Amino acid sequence: MPSPAPFDVLVLGSGAAGLVTALRLADQGVRSLVVSKGRISEGSTLYAQGGISAVLDEGDSIDAHVQDTLIAGAGLCRRDAVQFTVERGADAVHWLIDKGVRFTPSDSGDGFAYHLAQEGGHSHRRIIHADDATGRAVEKTLMQLARAHPLIQLLAHHMAVDLIRSDHRIVGAYLLDIRSGRVQTFPAKATVLATGGASMVYLYSSNPHGATGDGIAMAWRAGCRVANMEFMQFHPTCLFHPEARNFLITEALRGEGAQLLLPDGTRFMPQFDERAELAPRDIVARAIDHEMKRLGLDHVLLDTTRLDPDFLRQHFPTIHARCMELRLDPTARALPVVPAAHYTCGGVLTNLAGRTDLPGLYAVGETASTGLHGANRMASNSLLECLVFGTAAAEDLAASIHEAPAPGTLPAWDASQVGDSDEEVVVSHNWQELRRCMWDYVGIVRTTKRLERAQHRIQLLADEVQEYYGNFYVTPDLIELRHLLTVSELIVRSAASRRESRGLHWIRDYPDTLPDAVDTVLTPDRIRIRNAA
Repeated sequence: MPSPAPFDVLVLGSGAAGLVTALRLADQGVRSLVVSKGRISEGSTLYAQGGISAVLDEGDSIDAHVQDTLIAGAGLCRRDAVQFTVERGADAVHWLIDKGVRFTPSDSGDGFAYHLAQEGGHSHRRIIHADDATGRAVEKTLMQLARAHPLIQLLAHHMAVDLIRSDHRIVGAYLLDIRSGRVQTFPAKATVLATGGASMVYLYSSNPHGATGDGIAMAWRAGCRVANMEFMQFHPTCLFHPEARNFLITEALRGEGAQLLLPDGTRFMPQFDERAELAPRDIVARAIDHEMKRLGLDHVLLDTTRLDPDFLRQHFPTIHARCMELRLDPTARALPVVPAAHYTCGGVLTNLAGRTDLPGLYAVGETASTGLHGANRMASNSLLECLVFGTAAAEDLAASIHEAPAPGTLPAWDASQVGDSDEEVVVSHNWQELRRCMWDYVGIVRTTKRLERAQHRIQLLADEVQEYYGNFYVTPDLIELRHLLTVSELIVRSAASRRESRGLHWIRDYPDTLPDAVDTVLTPDRIRIRNAA
């Protein structure tokens, strides 16, 4: 089958980061193909509840938002990246408003049009939101705009297998058509990784099924550096229920006064941090994990009965409706909650324009390590990052894409030496073993011994899967497992190299935080560093 005609830009991922990049490119006359491995609207953005952090209130300030982010990042944030992002926050939000996103209006009568929430780590109310389904409102609007734009083509149900590198430049990607099982070559002058994070590497996650670290794994194999992969954020409050294993309970509820309790009704957060329930996520998740292990609990409670029932129903309709479906009335009883893997704070190393180490390759959103999050992402800075860096990457691409070399004729995917597998059970078993291993040994609290055990098991699985990959036709599960194994190795290597506890990385063998904050940067053997920070 012949390769598709080359596009100016190939955007892998159709969440907020990918769609913003494509829309901003289209506004400047650049044609792009946006690819999703599921439905076009599927992805982490769709499930984001809390909102977007930005300085929108007169009582707030850029300096305050910057300082809050630096504190939450435990010394590892790059100040220039934080300043860059925060300064562009208000413009990014107003762009969404102009495009039609309907945020929750203010009911305070203070003259500001929109309601602002407060979440963990923030010193001010600065979270603009669409009730408790902000991601859905943003994704729906961006998708409608992308579908209508003549310079944007959308391609669903195609999964990225690997990037294509010619000399020291990325010139496209191999994509698996999930429905036909065929792998095609997709050439492009530039490729943007907007594939999201890697939280599905863990057994319990708040993320959708597709968060398998595809972009991070492919960039590493192509020769890009990755940074700070040990910092995997666990959201403190995922609903503990057999019918809702990845349903998130937004921390905006805690911002409005909900409290964490033990089963006997005892409040415990004040003994861990003076900010109590409004402490950053790493502190809250670690406190819950401590209490669960100390008392042998399978969950703690989030007391939402303290909130006015009408306010809860009005401002958190998605959570209220889902809980009622599960016969858990949040206005009448506390909700059972547990921590779950939620956000990848590290990723592919980029500069402030989204450029990676390889010409022709950009990374935006959760896939990238921009320096914004450091050792712990502050609540609601994620959608902000998607908006700001999607715009920055598009501006950089629009200024240079017409001078970029055409990719030329690229090699077709070679499946001549492989056959059908009669051992698919290998993939499913290895998938479960990997995620269980990462949950048990590389979770919220780590030890050197646990990391060594994880490293050994991951290497065995990686060898087995690589042999399988070389002998059989690729399938979606096999591709994702291969990506997850690459990312797991990066997480464990990064964690093992950090001889301190900082932010989301808490290791019992090294409980103290060192005076100097240093990034963990892993470098592939074949890299030639050019463009990244």
